[in-house]
Amino acid sequence: MPVPDEVSAPFWEAAADGRLVLARCSRCETFVHPPEPVCPHCHHTDPRFAFEPAPTTGVVRSWTVIRQSFLPGFNVPFTLLDVALDGLDDLRLIGRLAPEGREPPEHIGEPVHVVFEVPAGGGPAVPSFVLSEP
Repeated sequence: MPVPDEVSAPFWEAAADGRLVLARCSRCETFVHPPEPVCPHCHHTDPRFAFEPAPTTGVVRSWTVIRQSFLPGFNVPFTLLDVALDGLDDLRLIGRLAPEGREPPEHIGEPVHVVFEVPAGGGPAVPSFVLSEP
C-alpha cells in the first residue's frame, strides 16, 4: 500500500477528497509524478513542489494484465494502465483499471478518466481509471 510522506502528503490528501493534483516544480514549472527530492527535469535539489489540479482525462499508452498477486488487497487478475493525461503527454500516470473484472482496453489511445478507489482492507484512496466512451 502507498505510504504518504512529507513530500507526497498533498497528493494523498487530495485523493482522499476525490481530486487529482500533481506536483509542479516551482523552478522549471514542469509537472512531476511522483515528486522526488530532485526535479527530474531541471535537476534542482530544492524544487519546492506546488500541488495543482491535474487533468482527469487522458488516453491509454499501454497496459498489462497482472495475474499473480504480489501485494495484499489486490484481487487478481487486474489490469494496470499507463495513461497520458490530456495536455501532459510527457508525464506517466499508472493505475488500475476499475471496476474489477473489466476487460482490458482493445487498443492504445482509448480514452479514460480518473476515479479514486480505497483498496480492500483500507489504506489511502488511489487513482484508478475507467474506460470512457470515445
